[in-house]
Amino acid sequence: MVIPIHDLNPGRRLPLVTWTLILLNFFVFFFGASLSKNGLPDGAPAACQQDAFIQHYAAIPKELTENQPLPLTRTRVYDGENSVRCPAPTFHKNPALSALTSMFLHGGIVHLLGNMLFLFIFGNNVEDRMGRFGYLLFYLLCGYAAAYGFAFTDPSSTAPLIGASGAIAGVLGSYLWLYPRAKVVSLVPFLFFLPLPLPAWIVLGSWFLLQAVYAHGAGVGDGSVAYMAHVVGFTVGLLLTMLYIGDRREKPPLRRETRPM
Repeated sequence: MVIPIHDLNPGRRLPLVTWTLILLNFFVFFFGASLSKNGLPDGAPAACQQDAFIQHYAAIPKELTENQPLPLTRTRVYDGENSVRCPAPTFHKNPALSALTSMFLHGGIVHLLGNMLFLFIFGNNVEDRMGRFGYLLFYLLCGYAAAYGFAFTDPSSTAPLIGASGAIAGVLGSYLWLYPRAKVVSLVPFLFFLPLPLPAWIVLGSWFLLQAVYAHGAGVGDGSVAYMAHVVGFTVGLLLTMLYIGDRREKPPLRRETRPM
């Protein structure tokens, strides 16, 4: 897959919603687990606090499909040096709400930066076209569809589902419909990461094809990536944009003829 670094498609207004979403994701990543003790006593290891935070706010397929939170039990985590047995958390969880909160959780800095790069590149133009409120609603709908769509492909799974990639995949599907010929400067791995301006339909089409291949071959890929959530989010984003925008897509500006003087 090529790696996009920026597009040549300026917007007409400041993408305030996109920037706010990016800031929220960074804030939750760096400060989220410290917002609440989640029922843990003072002095509990940080690893236990982080584990309880993920249990509370991540989407879990079994909880989503049954609309019932799992029983709260003691877990064992590794704090980098020792195995720690954590006390049972005492929070109350709303499974439907967890599909929202899970969009702002990430499993590591690479996971976060990769998602935010795609949102930064492609989100501004989709927000510009849909308007701020419509774009925010669209983003959240795609995130919900991705979480529930993935959950129903593996309804007995109790592995936490986290990340903004399902919602961002919806943004990519929308961008593909709105600006298929927009140039996206991308690094091409098999050309020694040479940056090339490629049409969006190649960049995003190849990305979707890769997600679909992985999702079909292994469901969740290597066991840590929910590729099917990407496929669902992208498809929902594309279909919603087709219904909402129709064929009123942006056309590239016509070149003016020049005459020598």
